[in-house]
Amino acid sequence: MTGKAAGHVSHESASSSPDALEVSPGWQHENLEGWVPALASEEETRKALEKAFDYRGDVTITRKDGTTVEGYLFDRKTGPTLADSLVRVLPKTSNQRVMIPYSDIAALSFTGRDTAAGKSWEAWVKKYMEKKAAGEKDIGLEPEALE
Repeated sequence: MTGKAAGHVSHESASSSPDALEVSPGWQHENLEGWVPALASEEETRKALEKAFDYRGDVTITRKDGTTVEGYLFDRKTGPTLADSLVRVLPKTSNQRVMIPYSDIAALSFTGRDTAAGKSWEAWVKKYMEKKAAGEKDIGLEPEALE
């Protein structure tokens, strides 16, 4: 047997055409502002801190000793246990970077405004087209004030 009946596939298939290539869907932005996740298990703690790392706003971490740190979670290092894993936070009130082991975290809340919410390319194009339809001139890509 030869050809398709024998399982041979032509390498000149439609997939070699850029128009026929699979297009990956965009990432859906999750609204986490105001969320206070349960940290009852190790898995829940790890998942919540991963989301906090991706969050573009401030979070508030309450340590097991009752102290709190509010700021931007900019780094995390994961290890085999919660004691071997840590987050690094830039507090709102200082330039001192704070390291907090996962095992010291009693609570987490997404307290700051998510600066990335509604900032997708599609949202910008929609606003641009609305302004253009309204007859505005000199429309540009201007950043929003953070606070």
